[in-house]
Amino acid sequence: MPGAGGRARGPGAAVTGVGLFTPAGADAATTWETVRAGKATAVLEERDGLRYLACRAPGLPGDLGRGVTARRPDRSALLALVAAREALADAGLDPAGWDGARVGVVAGIGAGGVLTFEAQREVLRADGPGDMSPFAVPGALPNSVAGQLAVEFGIRGPSTAVTTACAAGATALGVALDLLALGRCDVVLAGGAEASLSPFYVAGFDRLGALSRRFHDPAGGLRPFDRDRDGFVMAEGAGFLVLERPADAAARGVRPRALITGYGATSDAHHVVAPRPDGSGLTAAVRGALAEAGAAPGDVDLVNAHGTGTPRGDAVEAAVLAALLPHRPPVTSTKGVTGHLLGAAGAVEAALTVLSLAEGVVPPTANFAEPGEGVDLDVPTTARGARLRLAVSTSVGFGGHNAALVIAAP
Repeated sequence: MPGAGGRARGPGAAVTGVGLFTPAGADAATTWETVRAGKATAVLEERDGLRYLACRAPGLPGDLGRGVTARRPDRSALLALVAAREALADAGLDPAGWDGARVGVVAGIGAGGVLTFEAQREVLRADGPGDMSPFAVPGALPNSVAGQLAVEFGIRGPSTAVTTACAAGATALGVALDLLALGRCDVVLAGGAEASLSPFYVAGFDRLGALSRRFHDPAGGLRPFDRDRDGFVMAEGAGFLVLERPADAAARGVRPRALITGYGATSDAHHVVAPRPDGSGLTAAVRGALAEAGAAPGDVDLVNAHGTGTPRGDAVEAAVLAALLPHRPPVTSTKGVTGHLLGAAGAVEAALTVLSLAEGVVPPTANFAEPGEGVDLDVPTTARGARLRLAVSTSVGFGGHNAALVIAAP
């Protein structure tokens, strides 16, 4: 299928750095510990006349730097900055000493700078245009995360924002693979960020019937693949990975945490919100990613599923995975812990898959008790040690976007 992937990519990309800033923790190690423990992070909030469940990121570091403060970035860019700094440090890269023209950044974005937009729209309504911030537009633009990271780290190669709704983080990694394969960059900082716990998005997703209303049990609200699932819980956070060609990482004396060896992307071309009932788009994306990686379905040892806890979405995804992978590898959804990070979800989940491979641990699916109708998957409820060589991470977004990444142990 055109666009689904399928040609062998060769060695793929080396993941040499991981950075996370999520409701599960202010860094990769803490996030991974919380995810591995299966500790859900959702709480009940009541703001702006709304009652809803949410997964909030921790407090930001007190000193982000004078330059950052002067640029007045949106919260999504601040979350991205913290995760990106950790990823670069983890990779052993110092932006002060690199050739920025050979470095790229790709940021997956769902809502963009919606908090800046809503705040400044209220200033305009209440006080008039003269009181609006001159940073209102650059903070609200969808490309603001990529732009802020490029400025902060002196990245002078391609600076790109991709927006494929809840598949955006995975799409960003796919674009980064192409930049490396085409020789346009030697290093790519790729990931996603989201800070859209705003009245507009909370109310809008609720009107779609997409959000969990398990108000009596906030921590149990997001229940991937579970019989009692009733929707997702919105979350904020960021995840970034440093990607390099394996030969370049080796030349630096760096052993990769993992390799991203395949990427597949398709569109359902079916509905603006609902997935294609037969799951054929997602199936094609996974098949394309595996073909690009030179792998067969039977090689898959782990799936980090999209698994948002919506009744229809989980049912379609479960059917796709059961049909594609009859050998029943463990299927986990880390959203039970982190909440649904929307545009950042695919990047965060790819990072967690990297950590799963590195440690040989299958993280549990929090809040999974009994499988829903038609869910015939091996869904772990506690962390499980395993020999993991190859994993698939799936992402799906409103508009019919499907993305799949194949991630291998180095």
